[in-house]
Amino acid sequence: MSFDLVSWEGERPADNLAAGSAFNEMFQRYDDDPETPATDLIAAYCEALTHRWPDDDTAPWSVTPQPSGPFLYLCVVWSMAKEVSAYTAELAASMRLVCYDPQEEMLLP
Repeated sequence: MSFDLVSWEGERPADNLAAGSAFNEMFQRYDDDPETPATDLIAAYCEALTHRWPDDDTAPWSVTPQPSGPFLYLCVVWSMAKEVSAYTAELAASMRLVCYDPQEEMLLP
């Protein structure tokens, strides 16, 4: 079992409910088609995350991050969830990406 985080390009939803709807739409569109090339911004975001944790032995990913289009779904080991969540949300905000926690159904600042 893992802790999941999602980031995507686009306007920040008005509230958690709207973010949940946007997440569901993005998930259905892009998670089923991992062959869709990542946008430049999502590719740069994914690269920054994997650069932060480059070592396969200490990386927090329970599944290797695979961006698709304007969407990135991250699966993180529970032991690193808090650290990764904080860093991921901060990086997403700095890059003007939306960051969403599907477990808590809430936008991350």
